[in-house]
Amino acid sequence: QVQLVESGGGSVQSGGSLTLSCAASNIRIRYRWLDTTWFRRAPGKEREAVASIDGDGISSVAESMQGRFTVSRNNDKNTVYLQMNNLKPEDTAMYYCAAKISGAQDYNYWGQGTQVTVSS
Repeated sequence: QVQLVESGGGSVQSGGSLTLSCAASNIRIRYRWLDTTWFRRAPGKEREAVASIDGDGISSVAESMQGRFTVSRNNDKNTVYLQMNNLKPEDTAMYYCAAKISGAQDYNYWGQGTQVTVSS
């Protein structure tokens, strides 16, 4: 059974940093056919994609978060990371890690989420 487990969330003040981790089991994040994406959902808002990294290691970050967020992975640890700097109160949300087969529309696997709270 594939599992994605997020960690690293917490409460920080505006301008602070956090690094979220998404540890995968029973699947290898380095598979060329696997895309991994960080999503977030803030209270009262729709879920939005934050950053992705594909099977070739090519990453992308949502335009509104470019320059502050970075996505990376460690194949040996089978873990994907989301480095978040200069956090703002509007970044407060539940952050989720998800994975899908490249080219597919739907995400097959989801983690349980980790809460990030940024205070002003």
